[in-house]
Amino acid sequence: MMKVTFLLCLTLLNLPSSTPCVATYGQCGGLNYNGATDCCAPSTCQYNNDWYSQCLPGATQSSSTTKASSSSTKASNQCSAVYGQCGGTGWTGATQCCAGSVCVYKEQYYSQCLPTSTASTASSSTAKSSSSSSTTVKPTTASSTTAKTTTASNDGRQNGVTTRYWDCCKASCGWSGKASVTNPVKTCAKDGITAVDVNTQSGCNGGTAYMCNNQQPWNVSSTLSYGYAAAYIANQKESDWCCACYSLVFTSGPVAGKELIVQVTNTGGDLGNNHFDLQMPGGGVGIFDGCSSQFPSVSKSSWGQQYGGISSRSDCDKLPAVLRSGCLWRFDWFMNADNPQMRFKQVTCPAALTANTQCVRK
Repeated sequence: MMKVTFLLCLTLLNLPSSTPCVATYGQCGGLNYNGATDCCAPSTCQYNNDWYSQCLPGATQSSSTTKASSSSTKASNQCSAVYGQCGGTGWTGATQCCAGSVCVYKEQYYSQCLPTSTASTASSSTAKSSSSSSTTVKPTTASSTTAKTTTASNDGRQNGVTTRYWDCCKASCGWSGKASVTNPVKTCAKDGITAVDVNTQSGCNGGTAYMCNNQQPWNVSSTLSYGYAAAYIANQKESDWCCACYSLVFTSGPVAGKELIVQVTNTGGDLGNNHFDLQMPGGGVGIFDGCSSQFPSVSKSSWGQQYGGISSRSDCDKLPAVLRSGCLWRFDWFMNADNPQMRFKQVTCPAALTANTQCVRK
């Protein structure tokens, strides 16, 4: 009785709650995440991918990050933010998408809010309606957003090549003075989440700064994905491409016709002209290998070949759980394409990419 009276008094006095909140740009949700899910004002929890949700300033809260104990009344008053979850078997969050987006079926366990323009051109493979949401719509056009004449010689694109890597190192664009940007690319402590000072030395050079976990690729639709890359572009310099975004339309291999929009966070002396080295966990630790120091409990052999990385989808299970989503992306959406060729051009950065890096070109 005394305990109940005490709690009632706290409520009547409107005293601050002892429940912790997550600071802006901190993690607030994701598979296997056991921390706080409430963001400190004025930020709200925004879905990024199945493994990571983040507190962002001024963002509309994604229902994929609400606690499982939230009431159905609360969920019904919310809308899922763009790229947030809006349906699927076992889903108890909001099924309404915020203005400008619609709910599109992905698979039995997952439907996602996509921008209206993207959803209307999604592959017909996503046309099944979600049983939990009347807002889930059938795409009106079956053709891919990249299946049109985007590879024509007059489309402003250039020919380029790709490779893959994930070395866990602090990105080159994570240092100050590399380009005219709002902030250098965010780098993290060993946990891959906690931001470190911009002057912290890379874990690949004896320091404690590493690539952040959420800077791995994810699919937006069956024909469009977002991600990050190291790059070297002919007749340009690092100050031109640091934190810039590029649309890559693949022209070879099983992903021909698919589009990947990347933000460039890194560069490399071993890259040739118009060369994009795509960041994907298990893609190869490369020259420096910061992964062995960031994840000492993972055997070096688990990362696969130094260049190229692991060889099968099942090998993703050997990597840290926080990196498996991007590893599986390689074998699912990317269809295990082996260094496909592409045509690229610079585009405006999607907010979903810059939210993870906190780096925007001025």
